[in-house]
Amino acid sequence: MKQEKLFMVSILVENIAGVLSQIVRLFSRKGYNILSVSADVTDRPDITRITIVTYGDEQAADFILSQVRKQVLVISAKLLDRETCVQRELVMVKLRCETKEDRDEIIQIVNIFRGNIIDINHECLTVSVTGDLEKLEAFIRLVSQFEIMELVRSGLVALERGKTTILTEDEGDSRNG
Repeated sequence: MKQEKLFMVSILVENIAGVLSQIVRLFSRKGYNILSVSADVTDRPDITRITIVTYGDEQAADFILSQVRKQVLVISAKLLDRETCVQRELVMVKLRCETKEDRDEIIQIVNIFRGNIIDINHECLTVSVTGDLEKLEAFIRLVSQFEIMELVRSGLVALERGKTTILTEDEGDSRNG
């Protein structure tokens, strides 16, 4: 039985209207569910970096990477290994806290996770925490004892550690297939 796991695809594309939609449709057409997508311009305004998190076995990851690389507007695409990259995601949570005790406990949890209180009033706190997937899941589990009024996640972004970049070719790995 093939073992499915999370995999991340990091993609550099030309910053042209519709390119994100084109990439997302490719995943959909091939039957892959996207768990997270994050996209924005890089240090160059004509280039967008897209990070997509999905799951599958190693064969599925290689297949989707080869399909992404065939897209005309793709400059470079690479699978990122969770062990050899740094990853971050932002979560913002609005929590009901109608008592001083609840408010103090939420503030204590946020401080433990090195988060920030970004809005406060007598009925609720809005907080943000940044970190890897495990840290955010642990934070959400802890604050779920309070009423979560709203929760939003940014989607995972990742960069390889060290001097390796998305434009660095791996052995046996050629750009755009």
